[in-house]
Amino acid sequence: MTNEEYGKFISSNAPKSPLGRDMLLAFVIGGLICCVGQAIFSLWSLAGLDEKAAAGAESISMVFLGALLTGLGVYDNIAKYGGAGTLVPITGFANAVVSPALEFKAEGIITGLATKIFTIAGPVIVFGNVAGVVYGLILALFRAV
Repeated sequence: MTNEEYGKFISSNAPKSPLGRDMLLAFVIGGLICCVGQAIFSLWSLAGLDEKAAAGAESISMVFLGALLTGLGVYDNIAKYGGAGTLVPITGFANAVVSPALEFKAEGIITGLATKIFTIAGPVIVFGNVAGVVYGLILALFRAV
């Protein structure tokens, strides 16, 4: 069986994805995560933090909540329904860091947890930094002209 034949076989036997429902749930769940973030920002503002400090505290709070919910197994249950909506950058990043750490903790602190914690998030960090440098260089070139 060739790769093309195998691909046709798989696509003909795979269950059809309810794309409309999946997109709606991703939109709703992602929107709810963003609403939680806005509510946390508002609470930090009400606590007396200025806008910049409230934004930083909100980011830290969202990372903490994403990591906590991942550790408790709740984030994965939300992702079953919300799909791509749970990839909202800040909580999705926390989930991407915590999930491999939990998966490999049985292998020990060094060989499991420490080496696997950035398995998924590592490339995101690297390419994010590279993109920042490239964009910065492009901006510097346009400002020089």
